[in-house]
Amino acid sequence: MNAKTKRRLVVVTGIIVMVMVVVLAFVASSSTAKTVSVDEAASGQVSNQRIQVTGNVLKDSYAIEGNTLAFTIYDPDNAEASTLPVTYDGAAASTFGNDVTAICTGKVGDDGVLRATELVTKCPSKYESGTSALTVSRLVGYDQGIVDKTVRVTGSVVAGSQNAAGQGDRFVLADTDDPSQTISVIYDGAASDAMLADGSQVVLTGNVGSDGKFSATDIALQS
Repeated sequence: MNAKTKRRLVVVTGIIVMVMVVVLAFVASSSTAKTVSVDEAASGQVSNQRIQVTGNVLKDSYAIEGNTLAFTIYDPDNAEASTLPVTYDGAAASTFGNDVTAICTGKVGDDGVLRATELVTKCPSKYESGTSALTVSRLVGYDQGIVDKTVRVTGSVVAGSQNAAGQGDRFVLADTDDPSQTISVIYDGAASDAMLADGSQVVLTGNVGSDGKFSATDIALQS
């Protein structure tokens, strides 16, 4: 290889490297999301920019139509801040529910709606003693006299029964000693991954409805 050919090879290699650097920089800039507050996202100042915003799901603001989940988030640390409507095309995690922390990544359109392409939910676990709580077997064995009365019940989450809030029964609770005894649970609040993991031992507070399902107002891991 003569000197002229070597120089050409060096030039071509340099051009290829420069092109690759530019392409990688473009990909990185287009995939990196700017972190903003709920107020900033709702202000319209970051419309059509890729952003990441964290807020809590406003109570009963969610709805599911087809594969699209729509909900509204707010800043729990700023009561006077704006709220932000969000849509997400995809399945929500079983932890999704009222007041869960939602980390949303996407772009706010001209209509003020954040169209999220990524959705992560977070909820801290809490613990509660199961002492004095009813077993599932005992709960389902009561007659209609227990309907609509506030009780505590303990049991284990049946594997594969978990759903996000708004998608029917949240999960099925089984008696720890007799798994054949179960009760469907309705719960619209936030729950951690640990609380809804297969086989998790949990303590629920709520009441049995006339439909035989347990409407929970609170859920905790059994300590």
